[in-house]
Amino acid sequence: MIAVSSAKSNLFAKKPTALLLKEAQQHRLRAVLGPLQLTSLGVGAIIGAGLFVIVGLVAKDKAGPAIMLSFVVAGLACTFAALCYAEFASMVPVAGSAYTYAYATLGELAAWIIGWDLILEYGVGAASVAHGWSHYFSDFVALLGIKLPAALIDAPFDFNPATGEFVKTGALIDLPALLITVLLTAVLVIGIRESARFNAFMVLIKLAVVALIIGVGVFYIDPRNWHPFAPYGFSGISFFGDTIVGQRGAAGEPLGMMAGAAVVFYAYIGFDSVSTHAEEARNPSHDVPIGILASLTLCTILYIAVAAILTGMVPFQEIDIDAPLAKAFGQVGLPWAHALISIGALTGITSVLLVLMLSQPRIMLAMARDGLLPRNFFGAVHERWRTPWKSTLLTGSLVAVMGSLLPLRILAELVNIGTLLAFAMVCAAVLIMRRSAPEIPRPFRCPWCRLCHVLAFISGLR
Repeated sequence: MIAVSSAKSNLFAKKPTALLLKEAQQHRLRAVLGPLQLTSLGVGAIIGAGLFVIVGLVAKDKAGPAIMLSFVVAGLACTFAALCYAEFASMVPVAGSAYTYAYATLGELAAWIIGWDLILEYGVGAASVAHGWSHYFSDFVALLGIKLPAALIDAPFDFNPATGEFVKTGALIDLPALLITVLLTAVLVIGIRESARFNAFMVLIKLAVVALIIGVGVFYIDPRNWHPFAPYGFSGISFFGDTIVGQRGAAGEPLGMMAGAAVVFYAYIGFDSVSTHAEEARNPSHDVPIGILASLTLCTILYIAVAAILTGMVPFQEIDIDAPLAKAFGQVGLPWAHALISIGALTGITSVLLVLMLSQPRIMLAMARDGLLPRNFFGAVHERWRTPWKSTLLTGSLVAVMGSLLPLRILAELVNIGTLLAFAMVCAAVLIMRRSAPEIPRPFRCPWCRLCHVLAFISGLR
């Protein structure tokens, strides 16, 4: 009986912030990241498959041109959550992100749940990004006259939203997705400084291509393609998988602008990954909030602009979901832009994949330090490179398997489950921390605290 009571109390045991900071100092990762590098990591994670792939999927299947408003709604909800992340990251600058915050405020059971939730978010997110990378790679080499075997460039099955059924694709494995994951795993094991520099280079190329998309694409917009603006309506709200407001698809899934907003949450998972690198920041209480908010603001503006360009250039029914932007420029007779966009998409999606695979091992490391995962494996930090190398190798292996065997539509839905729950948990944790530990220094304080936290929590549950 005593043992049972003890076990129950341990489930809700909280970890003092002083202990979190002490443990981080004892096993600290290499602190080399400044505000520009953290912002670059955020942009690197946010702008990728969300802009180059998911924008086409949501516009075609969920929202039509109203995807522009979907990004506004999702971006606003993410801003509320970002303010909460920024406050916590400045207060508890250690690896682990939402997992660490939950442990300090909600207890061990909540921390264990959110830890696995984040592993789902980053792992499945990385797999979906690898899938998108593969299609842009296949599209790019086709421009060079190289046609890859159809059996080696797609998942073995897919989901058809028109019939609500799973169908065979005729493929065996998505080989490019597998190979890029293996390559990036090797880069990540070598070190954080090398990974950050590689990411910054790719982010510059990606932003240049996004500027090209907007600057050139605006001259090929046909306003008639924006009518009807919301072919599936402005709603599309579900509760535990059941559509309660708005149109339904063939499988009963919600359709409409709000349904699109729920899916494009996927496109924003990068900003919270900045907080997982707080332990590797030179001045985390100052630099991490800047990295989170700057990357989110910049990327939201770019998402809305690109969504307007895409749906204005091509009728939403004709958008290609695997390589929407590249194919759209090809359809309006700009093959040179098609090639440049494919290059930009490849580098952009590579940076997203790198940051997501960089973040997941840090979550595992934090859980291992607390005894919630085997310490000898997940807590192992390489003596020379100072990276959690064993968990990085495991992450790479799992992402490679999922990215090469599961279809994009399934991966995109799965990753949103992790993202939304993580947002809700962090917002609840910050409110609790304001009451339970008001004396802890907060270099960054969320403005309009109660309003922002409640709105972010509701958005996360949605």
